[in-house]
Amino acid sequence: MITNKKVKELITWNQKSRARREADVFLAEGTKMFLEAPTKGIREIYVSESFFATEEVREKMETIGYETVPDDTFRKISDTMTPQGILCVMERMHYGLADLLKTKNPVIMVLEELQDPGNLGTILRTGEGAGVSGVVLSKGCVDIYNPKTIRSTMGSIYRVPFFYTDSLQETIRELKENKITVYAAHLKGTRYYDEFDYADSFGTAFLIGNEGNGLTDETASLADEYLKIPMEGSVESLNAAVAASVFMYEAYRQKRNNRK
Repeated sequence: MITNKKVKELITWNQKSRARREADVFLAEGTKMFLEAPTKGIREIYVSESFFATEEVREKMETIGYETVPDDTFRKISDTMTPQGILCVMERMHYGLADLLKTKNPVIMVLEELQDPGNLGTILRTGEGAGVSGVVLSKGCVDIYNPKTIRSTMGSIYRVPFFYTDSLQETIRELKENKITVYAAHLKGTRYYDEFDYADSFGTAFLIGNEGNGLTDETASLADEYLKIPMEGSVESLNAAVAASVFMYEAYRQKRNNRK
């Protein structure tokens, strides 16, 4: 029987990043997120009384162990308007820059002060699809373990390495020391993103700035190159996640063509 103390703890973990950080956990809700979760990282599983588990879901639940809670209680611990009926407490992942540099010719997304959880989740999900090596986040970015971010990753949170840096500028310098070419999405760019060679370099990093203000001058100044996306009409810039997706898939396209 779930206790009131545990219910309050789950609600707090859903709402407060500091509480999640102190407990070294995050919450993953929904059938897809549960099925894709690495078994060794699951601490607890909660399901509602009305939850219908497929054979695949039930097998995993029973292997790990779970607790059934009343529907009204599950609605309290859920972060969604229409809960799917299953929620798991996950151990947080811990990565460093070295984890992002393990692959040959890595592609790394570097995010400065990104504030929208949906944008961050989309970048992780798209990044996995485009084969990026990982994501670096400034300490002022939205919490990657925000429930909205977790949902929008659609499982990529489990597989794409990422880490928060205390000094974004210092991390960019470390990337450059590792022969990574750093590109900044910037309105002062004079060349389009598809005019650069990402396939034959030692590695590529794309700098993406805050949704409203873009990159700070200090961060942008560290880039080896400025690039831009061609625009028609009166549009000046794209959504941060959309722009990041354009860059990631261009790098992926060039690498695929280079392998042929």
